[in-house]
Amino acid sequence: MNEKANTLIEQFREQVYQSFTQCADALMDLMDALCSQTAAQSVAELSLEACFRREYSSLYKAIDQFLVVAEEEIVEAVRGKKEKALLEIIAGYVPMPEKQAYWLLGTDATPAPRQFARTVADRGYVYYPNAVADNKPVTIGHQYVVSVHLPEREAEEPPWAVPLIARRVSSQEKEAEVGAALLTMWMDDETLPWHGDLCVHVGDSRYSTPEYLSVSGAYENLVTVSRFRSNRTVHRQPKPEVCNTGGHPTWFGEAFRLLDPTTWHEADETLELPYQPYRERVQVMHIQAWHDMLMRGKKNCPLHKYPFTLLRIQVLDPDGKPVFKPWWLIISGHRRAELTLEQAYTTYDRRSDQEHFFRFAKQRLLLTRFQTPDLRREENWWQIVQLAYTQLWLARPLAENLPRPWERYLPRFQSDGPVSPSTVQRDFKRIIRQLGTPAADPKPRGYSPGRPRGTRLPPRVRSPVVKKGA
Repeated sequence: MNEKANTLIEQFREQVYQSFTQCADALMDLMDALCSQTAAQSVAELSLEACFRREYSSLYKAIDQFLVVAEEEIVEAVRGKKEKALLEIIAGYVPMPEKQAYWLLGTDATPAPRQFARTVADRGYVYYPNAVADNKPVTIGHQYVVSVHLPEREAEEPPWAVPLIARRVSSQEKEAEVGAALLTMWMDDETLPWHGDLCVHVGDSRYSTPEYLSVSGAYENLVTVSRFRSNRTVHRQPKPEVCNTGGHPTWFGEAFRLLDPTTWHEADETLELPYQPYRERVQVMHIQAWHDMLMRGKKNCPLHKYPFTLLRIQVLDPDGKPVFKPWWLIISGHRRAELTLEQAYTTYDRRSDQEHFFRFAKQRLLLTRFQTPDLRREENWWQIVQLAYTQLWLARPLAENLPRPWERYLPRFQSDGPVSPSTVQRDFKRIIRQLGTPAADPKPRGYSPGRPRGTRLPPRVRSPVVKKGA
């Protein structure tokens, strides 16, 4: 086994074990069962795994005791301290960037459907993609914002995203507000390895709003690359002769409407890159850049102080015809000039690695399968899954390919190169047998007396579905 990787994962497991204040042994077994299972369809089935050496009731007690709060009024404060403690543990194992001169971080939101859980509090209408045509992409449930670190990788390597923080979006908040709060947490903490270094943050169109850009623009060493809606309007810098007319200062110049090419001026910089061929037809990516553009903000978001670079990206076929609709990006931040146009595109392209994390966590780590009426326990479960995925990421140098009989001749199983999350999960039982566990063996304590005869529990209170803006 790789000695360095062996030492790292043992240290990580010991730190996580020490961070548990209650039911530490059961929580450690639960993490190992989650990492080693390959067929469980529900959280209760994790108690059948060999790594979980306790009864199924201990599984639910461990989830409940992941966050111990004496008073309900201080739940948010205690959870914030827990998030920060786990962030410091995970960030300590993030590798330093070698090929690039910046740390690559990402933030995105994902839904947790709970349309049939009528007793769960604070449910709302959230975005949920639907494959059926003409169906609205909406469901009832919760939404979570997750910040991740995107480690360096080669083009052929499987995508990995190291989850740092996961936080639920309440019905009174927006995704951009929660994303800005997470940004503040991992940018202000001086104990994190990227503090003071150049960081690049990638996100979708939620993170090109005035609420988010006014927060991210305050950090000197942060550059944000985010998607920009094609129906927006931005402005050029005002002309000097207009600024010196007296009265209120002129902040914005002529309008630049993304849907109206007649309002565009000549691009400050252009670049052509080869794009992935389609059916042996060579395609070209054409990038146009306009520097020092401005966006109108709001009363508490003065965006005239934070100019940005606007990018228009279009892929053309050999005949010069567009392959698909062009998309727009913005690069904001004081040090945005340190990124080339090619780096800006490649960093945004890495954002898709986070989508792979969401898919794997939901399909293989049961991220949205924990059906509980207690909102606090649901949030605990998301934190546990985050730790389990990080453990798989640290164990990837120790994993071996275990192809099924019909997978032996697939190219990804022919070499001993980098492995995917599912490959590590298949081999984790062998890894954990060699590593051992800091959790103590279970001690049977007899049978619980249960509820007294004749006890009748009151029905749970049903909570209404919250519609934002209503």
